[in-house]
Amino acid sequence: MGLQPQTGIKSFGAYVPLRRLARAAIADAHAWSYPPAATSLKGELSVCNWDEDAISMAVEAGRDCLRGVDRGAVNGLDLASTTAPYTDLQNAVITACALRLPKSASCADHGGSTRAGLLALNRACASRQEGDTLVIAAEKRTARPRSPQELHYGSAAAALLVGSGPNLLARFLGSESVSLPFVDHFRHSGEAFDYFWEERWIRDEGIAKIVPSAVNSLLTRLDIGVERVAQFGLTGGPPGSDKLVARALSIAPERVLRDLLLQTGDSGSAHAPLLLVEALERGHVGDIIVVAAFAQGCEITAFEVLRDPPPGVRRGLAGSLARRIEETSYLKLLSFAEHLELDWGMRAEADQKTALTEMYRSADQILGFIGGRCNRCEAVQFPRLPTCVNCGALGSQSPYPLADEQATIATYTADWLQYTPAPPLSVGLVQFGVGARLLMEITDIGPSGLEVGKPLEMRFRIKERDKLRHYERYFWKAVPKDLK
Repeated sequence: MGLQPQTGIKSFGAYVPLRRLARAAIADAHAWSYPPAATSLKGELSVCNWDEDAISMAVEAGRDCLRGVDRGAVNGLDLASTTAPYTDLQNAVITACALRLPKSASCADHGGSTRAGLLALNRACASRQEGDTLVIAAEKRTARPRSPQELHYGSAAAALLVGSGPNLLARFLGSESVSLPFVDHFRHSGEAFDYFWEERWIRDEGIAKIVPSAVNSLLTRLDIGVERVAQFGLTGGPPGSDKLVARALSIAPERVLRDLLLQTGDSGSAHAPLLLVEALERGHVGDIIVVAAFAQGCEITAFEVLRDPPPGVRRGLAGSLARRIEETSYLKLLSFAEHLELDWGMRAEADQKTALTEMYRSADQILGFIGGRCNRCEAVQFPRLPTCVNCGALGSQSPYPLADEQATIATYTADWLQYTPAPPLSVGLVQFGVGARLLMEITDIGPSGLEVGKPLEMRFRIKERDKLRHYERYFWKAVPKDLK
């Protein structure tokens, strides 16, 4: 039945931004210009904080996927996104460094279509190369205010570790690609927003005619009867497209994966991999999973579940959806997305130029959050310096990663004077369980606020934006574990 059980998914992870905005709140903000019944709009959208983008979300999904995994065995990183911040700078390289992957790992960016995430996954599964490949899809989707897409787009990231061996969670059965000049939407280079064609045309002439035929072709080639498909998902179409295709294929409604549109919104190239993560979380041994992404044709993948994922290893999609902060300010999110230019006063006028020379020299510390551990007294510190801060030994520091270490708040303060796109600027002295102590920015603070001793997690975020040169400076920030 298709490929032998040699290649498949070894691990998976997901990241959904903590902030969620109700669709009704968006509609209510525009009621003066277009009065739909805001109360009839259900669900919410996952929206990024000002310091999140496709790279930062990719890092978090990758960290979730790599929990308990030997990172030294990962020899490739494929990053798929249509909203990655850089056009002529490899976004995957920044992601790989933050994930502390080997320097020999091959990095590649994939884009140009919302089917890029599934396409990258299929190619990684079919390549059969030595070692493991980490495939990540991440999107920070943005839409023109008051457009239908504003009520539909969300942000998220999904990561899948592809390899071979006896420890596969799901084996790759095969894939199908159909490439056609059927343009449902597009965004020209340099433009901020997508342009969409008519929804009925997309559904009736595109999805209804292209996707069922392609899925049938894949199942026939793999000699899999449609009755064996335990979980089916489709992304890239208007709401309800998955159920439309399922009916055409005679797939029972209870076997259709929830489309996540009410939980996250449409996360573009990350959405199909996200559905695959959902299928792996809820699946059972022997399940056949088929996921399709519609965009200028379609990309389809098929897997068979070989074993249940070990519990408690990762946060995954379910855990990421459960962690949420309800956002009520539509204007704040317009500001975060830079659709609303506020006057922040003279304190916001400082030049944020990044010294790329020092960035390179200290890349493992800045991006990988790797401190030092003294070989003499075993004290852990950040940054890693020529001299130990505890015993004074010279040249005694060995690299020591801090991103996954336990930490708590030792002290904290909220500064309303210093510029930040989301005032106040919360900073605190973070005490790591291994002994290191570091002054850090604290972000995504829940309704309960901060208190001394509160547990923290580390998150890879944008530290500063250089708006003059259009460069993002990344570093790590602290986020409370308990958001209540």
